[in-house]
Amino acid sequence: MTEVKKEYTIEEKLKFPIPYKWKVQNYNDKNNPTKASCVAYIDARDVMDLLDKAVGFNNWEDQYRYENNQWLCGLTLHFENGISRTKWDTGTAGNMEAEKSAISDSFKRAAVKWGVGRFLYDLDIKWIDIKDKKPVDPNGQRIYDLTEYFKPKK
Repeated sequence: MTEVKKEYTIEEKLKFPIPYKWKVQNYNDKNNPTKASCVAYIDARDVMDLLDKAVGFNNWEDQYRYENNQWLCGLTLHFENGISRTKWDTGTAGNMEAEKSAISDSFKRAAVKWGVGRFLYDLDIKWIDIKDKKPVDPNGQRIYDLTEYFKPKK
């Protein structure tokens, strides 16, 4: 018996899950934090890989503009029927390499408008204990890798 493989649409491919990591988003009290909220995020390179697989490496492009003190990314997809569409979004700067992180964030946010990484919004925010603004486990031991820490235990 031969196995029939499902053909996925571009829209379905763009929504495929990709690897994600966890990071501290906010402290419960900026002056004396004891807990922090953690959110899942995706890496821009994984977004690029998904776009390559979903539409083909020659069928998407990104462009950037700096307007009103913020970076904007336009993510254009070129479809087989000859039509191209662009969706734009802006990003926010992180703590390190502010301009680079704002550009990367704008790219990822524009990709979300195409469906990339939307599954992250279904994940719960996680809370972690904090000591000296560093995540710790219930025994007070420093957590160096939140992604590994939050991985489901088998």
